[in-house]
Amino acid sequence: MPGRLVVIVGPTGAGKTRLSLELAAHVGGEVISADSQQVYVGMDIGTGKVSPAERTRVPHHLLDVVKPDQEMTAARFVELADAAIRDAWARGTHAIVCGGTGLYVRALLLGLFEGPPADPELRAELQKQPLAELYAELAKVDAAIAAKIDRNDAKRIIRALEVWRATGEPMSTHQARHDHRTMPRRYEARMVGLAPERDALYAAIDARVDQMLADGLEGEVAALRAAGYAPPLRSQQAIGYAELHAVAAGELDRVRAIELIKRNSRHYARRQVSWYRPDPSISWHAGPAAVDLAELGRYLAGR
Repeated sequence: MPGRLVVIVGPTGAGKTRLSLELAAHVGGEVISADSQQVYVGMDIGTGKVSPAERTRVPHHLLDVVKPDQEMTAARFVELADAAIRDAWARGTHAIVCGGTGLYVRALLLGLFEGPPADPELRAELQKQPLAELYAELAKVDAAIAAKIDRNDAKRIIRALEVWRATGEPMSTHQARHDHRTMPRRYEARMVGLAPERDALYAAIDARVDQMLADGLEGEVAALRAAGYAPPLRSQQAIGYAELHAVAAGELDRVRAIELIKRNSRHYARRQVSWYRPDPSISWHAGPAAVDLAELGRYLAGR
């Protein structure tokens, strides 16, 4: 089996899952999820995981890897993804990587940007400051990185500031040396990006949120709370979960929470696009229907 991957990227709501299922069915492949939220057990509806029936038709990897109170890192993702890809190839099966977590995709294809080692004293100092203040500081010293990080993602905000304070250079400068245009790739890969027109994407995101609520997202959050999983766990600060936890805690009105889920999802989609757009190797399409499955099948087959 040729050592080639198809990697499907793009913003939330663009149709990546649909395309991955169609391509996997077309070539007899398996899907490696590159989604930092779908790794958590019990977080199904709000993360847009494929259904059990879809998993039966198309094998999926890196779903339900850890519990919501356990740590998941890019390094661990690469380790597990490498193993899943090697296993698929050993069985004569094509591997398709699909997901919107840019850091995971970058780490898989280029390796990890290590940066300076953690400084426990500095990290402890940063953790004492309000998260809003930390994000504001990051936006001043490294606007490029701040634009890619959710303002509630304490771990990544603190790490970016740690790199800045430890080296005197913003993380974006360090990452520029770890550039997709100059770094050798760990895998031969065809990059496929989905980027619907903005109004269509935003409409799809709003409809997706409504469907998640209809499918029982509030009940899923209630079950997580009953199991002891709630903010400030990083997993529970994900979009959709954080807002509904606030409703359950009496801190937010339900109608306003739904508005925020939609708004925050749209903001996240913009950050995803800004992450991927600079990569010239990505072939962009308006949606799954615009992608030539036969051509991708020939690529995976080495033709």
